[in-house]
Amino acid sequence: MKVSAIQLPILLGNRLHNVTTMERMVNDATAMRPDVIVLPELWTTGFYPRPIQRFSDLDGDSILKNMSRLAEKYMVNIVAGSVPVNRNGKIYNSSYVFNRSGHLVTTYDKVHLFSPSGEARDFAAGNRAVTFMLDGIKCGLAICYDLRFPEFIRKLALEEISVLFIPAAWPIERILHWDTLIRARAIENQMFVVAVNGISDPDDNDFHLGGSSAIIDPWGEILAQASTNKLEGEAIQANLRIAMQYKIHETIDVFKDRRPEVY
Repeated sequence: MKVSAIQLPILLGNRLHNVTTMERMVNDATAMRPDVIVLPELWTTGFYPRPIQRFSDLDGDSILKNMSRLAEKYMVNIVAGSVPVNRNGKIYNSSYVFNRSGHLVTTYDKVHLFSPSGEARDFAAGNRAVTFMLDGIKCGLAICYDLRFPEFIRKLALEEISVLFIPAAWPIERILHWDTLIRARAIENQMFVVAVNGISDPDDNDFHLGGSSAIIDPWGEILAQASTNKLEGEAIQANLRIAMQYKIHETIDVFKDRRPEVY
């Protein structure tokens, strides 16, 4: 599975700029013929303008149409980061996944909301973990703050996913945590992690998105990593050799050796 992670340069509240930039970068990324393209968290808005209701997508209609069109046009699977969605009067931080035919595969609403920033006041929390298939490979989704909850990621691992996609809007001042946690989740769960952050100009927004998007294998090796300072954005790509996961299980089978009756 060849994956392209697009570290989008995001302008706070400027949907037109962000969508236009996304389409250009997706078009450029398809020249490398990836199987999956992945976008960051809240890439249409940044993290995040208020009141968020003004920037939300009613029932996800416009994002569903646009991303479905792009997936079908380029015949590529798309993990469409996340966007603010107004559903039944509540705002969710929602991620959509599309297959090569442009069909919606799954929807995931962010479960853990970042209370220090007030996200828990402005958004409704999701209440379920999500797994799905892309090209016959079982995958899972987490969004940003979900990364700090290892029990949530382990739940996905126990459902035998091979790839975890993590769209994020992670600030530069805590980028050490990001770099450490995405590798830890890959190693402890023996799976590939595709962690895609946005990047932003510190002059545009006090919440400076820190980049450092990465694709990591089940041994914790970094297959590709983006910078923390290319404000024009960039795309990284790696080939996930899924068979590697099974070989690791034969070497160190942490799932067989678990003792959940103790903990």
